[in-house]
Amino acid sequence: MRKYYLFFALAIVFEIFGTLMLKMSDGFSVSAYTVLFVLGYLSCFSFFTLALKKLPLGVSYGIWSGVSVAAVTIIGAIIWGEPLNIVIVAGIALIIAGVLLLESSPKEQPANEDDARRG
Repeated sequence: MRKYYLFFALAIVFEIFGTLMLKMSDGFSVSAYTVLFVLGYLSCFSFFTLALKKLPLGVSYGIWSGVSVAAVTIIGAIIWGEPLNIVIVAGIALIIAGVLLLESSPKEQPANEDDARRG
């Protein structure tokens, strides 16, 4: 199971990388960064597809997108001086809280409806 979490982590890393390269491509006008953007996203979706063989889609997608949004926002502020104010920081904190809630949710579902009703 650990390898699926590794695939998942790599999907997040490559998604962040791809998004940063998208910014660097300057509207696809810088060829090298455009190629890196495409490679980043191809790698991202390849690893995400492998991770989804064992990880639940809904929770994984929520964590993947939340972590990526928070990371890209912080990196954008550091590298390009993009806005980072109290509202944005609060939004990132809410994203992190949401990711923690998703990760801490019960992983097992009842086998059938009778089990679900008995809860």
